[in-house]
This record gives sequence, C-alpha cells and structure tokens, in this order.
Amino acid sequence: MNSSADLLKELRIDRKAAPPEPPSRRGLWIGLGVAALLVLLAVGGWFVFGRDKGVPVRTAPVIAIGSSGASASVLDATGYVVARRMATVSAKVTGKVQEVLIEEGMQVEAGQVLARLEPIDADAERALAESQLQAARSQSTGVQARLKEAEANVRRLSQLTQQQLVARSQYDQAVAERDALRAEALTSQRNQRAAADRLRIADIGKDNTVVRAPFSGVVIAKAAQPGEIVSPLSAGGGFTRTGIGTIVDMDSLEVEVDVGEAFIGRVQPKMPVEATLNAYPDWKIPAEVIAIIPTADRGKATVKVRIALKQKDPRIVPDMGVRVSFLEAAKPAQEKKPQGVRAPSAAIVERDGQPVAFALTEQNTVEQRLLKVGQPMGDDRQVLSGLGAGDTVVLSPPDELQDGSKVTLAEDEAQ
Repeated sequence: MNSSADLLKELRIDRKAAPPEPPSRRGLWIGLGVAALLVLLAVGGWFVFGRDKGVPVRTAPVIAIGSSGASASVLDATGYVVARRMATVSAKVTGKVQEVLIEEGMQVEAGQVLARLEPIDADAERALAESQLQAARSQSTGVQARLKEAEANVRRLSQLTQQQLVARSQYDQAVAERDALRAEALTSQRNQRAAADRLRIADIGKDNTVVRAPFSGVVIAKAAQPGEIVSPLSAGGGFTRTGIGTIVDMDSLEVEVDVGEAFIGRVQPKMPVEATLNAYPDWKIPAEVIAIIPTADRGKATVKVRIALKQKDPRIVPDMGVRVSFLEAAKPAQEKKPQGVRAPSAAIVERDGQPVAFALTEQNTVEQRLLKVGQPMGDDRQVLSGLGAGDTVVLSPPDELQDGSKVTLAEDEAQ
C-alpha cells in the first residue's frame, strides 16, 4: 500500500516549476542585418564604380552671327594701349631740386609749375647783368651830356669863325671833338642794349630753374625729390636724375597691335574695330583703324597697326593689354542677312574626312552633326548648316566620342 501511495504522489504535476524557454531568434536578426549591409554596399559600389558616368567634356554655346546691319570679325589680334603724347619733363639746366610740386595721379595743366631748382647761380647772374645794364645807362647818359655840350660849342664857334673872331683850327678841333662824342654815344647805346640783352638772358636762365608742364595731362611717375641733382644730360652717372616726372595726355591714348604679315591684307584704314581690355573682358569699346605702319618686323614677321579708341574713359590707362577684333563694314538694312551661325573652331573636327560637331542633347548624350562651314571669324568659324543658334557643342571632342555617347560636363565631374 505504501508503495502504491508513493507512486501516486509521483504522478502529481509540479505547478511551481518555471516553463521551458522558447528557442532564441537573436542569431536570425544578426544574419538578416549582415545580409542587408552587404546588399547596401553592393548597390553603393555599383553607383560609385559601376555606373556609366559618361565622357567628361567641355561645352560652349553656338551664337547667331547677327541680323542685318551687324558686323562680323574678320581678324583678331592683341596689343597694348599706348599714349601718343607722353613726356618725361626735365629742367633745361643742371641744378639741385628745391621743391617738387607733383604726385602720381595728379592732373596738371599746360604751363603749371611742377618743380623748382635752387636759383642761387641764376640770381647771381641776373644781379650782375642788371648792374652792367645800370652802368651802361649811366655811361650813356654822361656821353650824351658831353655830346650836347660839344654840339653847342660847334654852333658857337661856327658863328665866330664866320665873323673871323676865332681861328679856323679851333673850330675844326671842336667839330672833331663833337664827332668823337657822337661815336662814343653810339657805342654807349649799343653797350646799353647789349647789357639789356644780357639781363634778358639772365632772366631766361633764372626761369630755366622752374620746371613747367608742356601740356595738360596726368602725372604717372615722380622721378625726383628735393635735394637731388637733376640734369637734362646723364652727366654724373647714376647719382644724377634726368627728369622730374612723366606726364601722359590721356586724350591721346590709342591701341597698337602687331598683325601677322599673312593677314595684314584684311586690314584697311578707317576699318571698324571692337576693342576689349584684358582688365574688363565684358566691356566692348568701339574703335577704328588709324593707319597701317608701312614697315614690317623681320624678327616677328608682323606689321604694326594703330587703332583709335572712340570712347574716352578713366579706366583706360597706358600699357594695358587689349584684344581687338577687326570688323567688316556694317551692311545696309536692305542687304541680305548674314547666313549661318558662329561656333567655336575648337568644336569642329573631321570624321571620315567631313567636318562635324557634337551637339549636346537633353539626355546628356551627344548627337553628331555634319557641318557646312564658312569663313573663319577669329577663334570661331562660320557654320552655314548643321548647327543652329542656341545649340551647345562639345569643345575639343576626344576620339572616343561617338554619336549617342553619354557625356558629363567637366565642371560636374570635378565636383
């Protein structure tokens, strides 16, 4: 009985014991996370390395040549702005600078005093000349008084001689003395004029110590300071200045360009020109050919051309770099409009012996266009057919670029 009761007790359910734990899913989640990370890495790698970026290119727009009345460029050249009227002002004599009255950028008028030299020597010369003039005047006055007395004596002795009251020899002596005084008076007058001339020369010498502007202009250089020795000649080596300053007449500014001998036939006097300063590339200055210098540079094989600027502006200064475009004469309104468009010459290449260009499409691909080209226009070329105004063409297309190739702009590629 006891054994049966013990067996029955063993059959009871122990409700106090904890239920068994379910199997863990942590490993499953870790596996899914690793798989997702690998997928993202694969997609990113394809996006960075496997995606077709296209050929990096540079582009430029195609522009219209212009409507009736416009002018097209037949030749481009570079040169510099030069002053036709420019002077380095110096004193006429050698001396020490007493004061300089100019600064760079100052506007001066013709005759304005620019500097003064020490006038010690000039003042001494003038004082001596003035003293000599006073002495010559005094001498002339004394001679005139003696001559007046001698003439009166001759008149008196003439009457007495006629009355036979005095000897004839006494009268002849008085006449000789009168004639001698007349000659002396003439000499004294000439000496007086010579002294006056010396005084005027002394005044000129003193005036030469004052340096004045020869014309109206702008001071672009100040070359001397008070206390320095200046000379019109380069005497004294490097310790002697040869000028006080440099003045430029800004109204005389023009452009000088060198045109190659092979293209000088395209340039004519009075030809319209469009000038662009390197400092202001967006400013187009109307100009005109003044003259073609009738000589060539043997070393550079160029001919110099002078160009007048029709617009005066303080921004134009000497020695500025400038680019000029020689234009065709403006066509009357009733004439036929110019044909075609203007495209960069760098965008036109030959494929299979034909001139072509690659135009950019909206899908960032290129379309090969067969062109009919016209005359050169500086760095551009006239295109009669194949391109239209507003098209964008590829500059210097590489050999691997083909019709339909995908491209990317060089600027976007750099970013």
